[in-house]
Amino acid sequence: MSSPIFDEFLTKVMSKVKSKDAHSMIKKELHHHLLELSQSFQNREDSKEKAEEKAVQEMGNPYSIGEKLNKLHKPRMDWMLIILFTIIGAISFLPLIGNAPGSLFLEKQAIWFSLGTIVLISFLFFDYRKLKNWWLFFYSSGVLLLLYILVFGVSAAGVKRWVSFGGITVDAATISMLLFFLAWSGIFTKSDLFNGWRHGMMFGLFWVPFILYMMLPSFPYSIFYFFCVVMMLTFSHIRKKSKVIMITAKLTTCLLFIVPILKSSRLNERLFSFLSPEEYVNGSGYMYILIKGFLADAGWFGNGLNGNSAIQSLPDAHTDFAFPYLVHSLGWAFGIFLCMLLIVFIWKISRNASKTKDAYGRILVVGGATLIAVPAIWNILMGLGVAPIIGVSLPFISYGGTTLIFYSAVLGIILSVYRRKDIVEPSEI
Repeated sequence: MSSPIFDEFLTKVMSKVKSKDAHSMIKKELHHHLLELSQSFQNREDSKEKAEEKAVQEMGNPYSIGEKLNKLHKPRMDWMLIILFTIIGAISFLPLIGNAPGSLFLEKQAIWFSLGTIVLISFLFFDYRKLKNWWLFFYSSGVLLLLYILVFGVSAAGVKRWVSFGGITVDAATISMLLFFLAWSGIFTKSDLFNGWRHGMMFGLFWVPFILYMMLPSFPYSIFYFFCVVMMLTFSHIRKKSKVIMITAKLTTCLLFIVPILKSSRLNERLFSFLSPEEYVNGSGYMYILIKGFLADAGWFGNGLNGNSAIQSLPDAHTDFAFPYLVHSLGWAFGIFLCMLLIVFIWKISRNASKTKDAYGRILVVGGATLIAVPAIWNILMGLGVAPIIGVSLPFISYGGTTLIFYSAVLGIILSVYRRKDIVEPSEI
């Protein structure tokens, strides 16, 4: 039962703490200390009332304590990550310079970047903990969205990823990835879902989206989904034995899925054209040879953006191949700078996972870092000709409205976790 003396003391302390989100955690911690002090005085044969008064006196001036706790427990802003986002966002306009319809693309990119910034800020100030118990809604919505794409989706280059509403086309597959990211973040905080027969249910829930992505077909999204979920599972508080069983089963099943698909689809040709592009010069091997030529002609300081004909002869230079285009136009010096910038950006995101004491927040950061890091690394390696060419955009840099908003939402959630790292209570699952 709470003591009036303790309540008065805690009220005075809380009057100096501006963050309302931190009040519950601070009250619990201080009340625990007061009870310990009070009990120690009672053991010395003091009465309960006298012991409580001594405990409050022992704690010190409540207003001074409140001022110190206010500095310690206040919302944080990761300004370095925000600055890096701004710099990378500015770079996203460079691949559009020199493009024939560049002025139109530049205007659209400005609009999408503005919308992405609004989305980032919205998630930044939103309490991410409110998303945890909505995992079933997110998962169901993601599955239904993929089923809708399969039936009513708009195809481009043999892939169904888009849906059209009133003349507006949206990359629905990317939206589904955000939904599954939020769903599995919540699932991995429910340790009871990974006991007994529920193991099989979780295994089935994992493979449904993977199979649906392959049916679109969208091999890159299947890969990103796989890595995201496996990384979140690895850093979750689920028992180590359960982790080993599930990761081993997922890797084994993934190989059983991927190997037959590689043998029976055009992915097989893409793989061999990557290994021996000269033998497929009239097919998919042509792009590897073209990119190799662009990079060889880049030099340290490039060929310039304005009037550069590279954008005309390199397909998707403003989307999938933004990196080789930038290297060709601005040189290897800029290419190395961009790689270092992205490495620091991803490293800064990853570090935030260790700075939060909240298990759910840590899983969100790990999953978000994976969703940004895997496409970025693959796109750069693909642009250098050392990874197979698939439809992978460079996060925050490649042109595309839905993907830019998607990555902005993921980064906003990561910043939200960092903002509350000194406010949320430590959690154990």
